[in-house]
Amino acid sequence: MKVLIISPHFPPTNAPDMQRVRMILPYLAEAGMTAEVLAVNSAQVAAPEDPWLVEGLPDDIPIHRVNALDLSWRKIPGLGTLSLRAKRALRKKGDELLKNGEFDLVYFSTTQWTVHSLGPRWKKRFGVPFAMDYHDPWITDYYRENPQVRPPGGPLKYWLSQRLNVFHEPRVIAQCIGMTSVSPAYPKQLAKRYGKVPPSIVLPFPGDRRDLNRVTDTTQDLFDPEDQFTHWVYIGAGGAYMESSVRGIFETLQDHPKKEQLRLHFIGTSYAGAGRGEKSIEPLAADYGLKSIVHESPDRIPYSTALKCLLDADALLVPGSNDPGYTASKIYPYLLAGRPMLAVFHQESSVTKIMNSVDGGTIVNFDSDTSTKQLAEKIRATAFDENGDIRKVPLDEEAFIPYDAKSQAQKLGAFFKTCLKESA
Repeated sequence: MKVLIISPHFPPTNAPDMQRVRMILPYLAEAGMTAEVLAVNSAQVAAPEDPWLVEGLPDDIPIHRVNALDLSWRKIPGLGTLSLRAKRALRKKGDELLKNGEFDLVYFSTTQWTVHSLGPRWKKRFGVPFAMDYHDPWITDYYRENPQVRPPGGPLKYWLSQRLNVFHEPRVIAQCIGMTSVSPAYPKQLAKRYGKVPPSIVLPFPGDRRDLNRVTDTTQDLFDPEDQFTHWVYIGAGGAYMESSVRGIFETLQDHPKKEQLRLHFIGTSYAGAGRGEKSIEPLAADYGLKSIVHESPDRIPYSTALKCLLDADALLVPGSNDPGYTASKIYPYLLAGRPMLAVFHQESSVTKIMNSVDGGTIVNFDSDTSTKQLAEKIRATAFDENGDIRKVPLDEEAFIPYDAKSQAQKLGAFFKTCLKESA
């Protein structure tokens, strides 16, 4: 089976939505697939670069890169997203590849949703079916129902993107032959909205221990693991939708016996560009008298640096969203880092099910009725050992196998074969 993978963000671009593709590429051949990737030149992407990401890519998989409209177009509301700046170039190169490449399937794995609308065009013109990867919901009422939460890119940009998604999603869904989704909630939402949806499989982003092995020589300057403090680290988005879990953690620490020895690092908490991110965690820490031990770095950091921070930490924190459908795909490198870990997630999040099956840390749950005090009591009761340190829970390596990149490539190959057979 030959697959054309559409991933506008691709290494060295350091963006979250390319991680599935990057990690499964080395294992596709074993899964019975050959692949080529269609991406955008990293110089035209509004995201930092991490050359380390390129080092792990297989040499035998062609990567086709196109030029998008210049980054200066980002200043125009509604026209600056990568999907709109790059769609014409992706369409042209995709036409060329599909005309001559004898592909069996096109697979869109990107949060640049408008790009998915090329699927029906290519299916009609070249007879090549397409599958889609849902990393996040295209259409959501979350920000309307939670006006205190600032949407990614700001209200105007988000409103414009939602209007485009409302137009494109039903047309794309109607012709798609299969969907992968990071959360079981997303296919259910689509079925509720449209009545009928393509076959789907839930595949959170995988973990790959090779990443942790390759990053040992990398350095990080976010904190000094050799100083006298105990460093607890979280790397990922912050914001109001994490407030419930973060407040629960901070409430717990007000009377922690080793509070003055602790240093909590919240890194990469903002979606804004470098130097423009607003702090959303430190203000909460101030409410609990923890300002002196909590440090927030809103800017995103290279993926290799993030992995090194996880390995250098004394313990890891993973606060979850108050959105039940949220799944933290970053949970896998946290688990593979082998550090004591406290994860605080909504009880309906897929992370709860995953950690209950593989261990690797303490998972504490909450729901919409859980108060901050109640959550803090649950954390105190389960998360710490007799010394006040976060408990270390070994990862069940055998139970983790279905979640690693090699196993996911096998599942993906089997799913694609089924979709192609049923669509035929």
